[in-house]
Amino acid sequence: MSSSVPLLLLALCGLAAAQGGVRVFNLRATGLPADALGIADGYVKVFSGQASLGKTSTLHNQINPWWEEEFVYRNALENDILRLEVYDRDLIFDDRLGVCSMQMKKGSFDHQCALDEGGSLYYSYTLS
Repeated sequence: MSSSVPLLLLALCGLAAAQGGVRVFNLRATGLPADALGIADGYVKVFSGQASLGKTSTLHNQINPWWEEEFVYRNALENDILRLEVYDRDLIFDDRLGVCSMQMKKGSFDHQCALDEGGSLYYSYTLS
C-alpha cells in the first residue's frame, strides 16, 4: 500500500501557493536630508493594510542607504495598501521623512517615490 504522505505534502504546497502574499524587498533611499550635524540615520517601517510587517535596521551616517531586509506577509491581497514610512533616527524624537503608499496589484513591480522632506525611496514588491 502506498503512503499518503507525498499526497499530503503536494496538497499543502498547493494551498500555500494559492494563498500567495506579498514580499517587499530591495529597499534603498537616495538623498535623505541630513540633520544639523550633516548625517542621516535612516530606517523604514513597512505595512500591508493595517498589518505591520516590521522595520529595517537603522543605517547610520548614510544619506543613500540600502537595506538588506525583506518583508513577507502571507495574508496580503490585491488592492490592499502597501505603505512604507521612512524615518531619521534621533536621540529624542525620530523624524518622519516621508510616506510612500500604493494599492498593490498582482505581479512584480519596482517603485520610486519622493519623500516629503527630501530624497527618494526605491523598493520592489511581488504579490502573488
